[in-house]
Amino acid sequence: MGQQQLGYDDIKAAAERIAGRVRPVALAPGSGAGDGRGPWFALEYLQHTGSFKARGAQNFLQAHREGGSLPDAGVTIASGGNAGLACAWAARQQGVRATVFLPATAPQVKIARLRSYGADVRLVGAEYAEALAACEEFAAASGALASHAYDHPLIAAGAGTLLEEIHERLPGLDTVLVAVGGGGLFAGVAAAAREHGVRVVAVEPERSRALHAALAAGRPVDVTVDSVAGDSLGARRATALAVEAARGEGVRSVLVPDAAIVRARQALWEDHRIAVEHGAATALAALLTEPNGGSGESEGDDGEHGYRPADGERVCVVLCGANTDPATLAAPAAP
Repeated sequence: MGQQQLGYDDIKAAAERIAGRVRPVALAPGSGAGDGRGPWFALEYLQHTGSFKARGAQNFLQAHREGGSLPDAGVTIASGGNAGLACAWAARQQGVRATVFLPATAPQVKIARLRSYGADVRLVGAEYAEALAACEEFAAASGALASHAYDHPLIAAGAGTLLEEIHERLPGLDTVLVAVGGGGLFAGVAAAAREHGVRVVAVEPERSRALHAALAAGRPVDVTVDSVAGDSLGARRATALAVEAARGEGVRSVLVPDAAIVRARQALWEDHRIAVEHGAATALAALLTEPNGGSGESEGDDGEHGYRPADGERVCVVLCGANTDPATLAAPAAP
């Protein structure tokens, strides 16, 4: 890919490209947020297509449109669901075809929505990596423009525009918590956060820890994915952009058990009537997990767990996606 670190100029350029094409983020106070005892919520699940991915997809396709490099064969992408939705939506706006590869385990609600955007949906394998291999073969054979769910500077920069908006709307912001799969959202948010002196807490499931494993190994490595949030945070490998961002000052990488993710998702529904997918609830789960305690869910676990804000620390939790079946919120599901 070449570029190993996003700069603030990348975020500003993305913000200019997608202005008027995406919904500005809405913020809402959680319990105790008014007096500094609780988090604020960034309601990015209200974004077009139900997740932050619309930002990166718009930036990616708009940049190629400006550069005259959108082929007649259209665009193709492999996705756990949300990136495919965003790509198909943005492609329809640009008047180009979208061919989306998903693992056969993708939620039906995401598959149905993809088809509603006019995408050619192809189900391959049981994991994202298998869908990605099929997508790469299709791009080579068809000449379609290959997008990526997270591993591209234009995708990450588009995602980073979210932090720009949060910072503008929430003066005095100290810390933002963001869930991590492959790391596109995190890398973009971290690039913008550096400019504004905002701390970033990267939150991963214990059993889907691509970024955490990369930091331990000193480079991106493959991990096993076996988490309740695997449909959206199930990348086997973190991007080089994310790993570089995680090494920066003011960044922490923490883990949370699946039980805390399920609990956070249920709490958002019961306390706020916010229905999000498990991946989105992962960021909030960091505040519900005892710091450094671990859960015993992962054998040999030596990672840092949870996050406890200091008194008066102004925290914002990114709720990044809501492509989920609300019926599953009727009663807590076992992790």
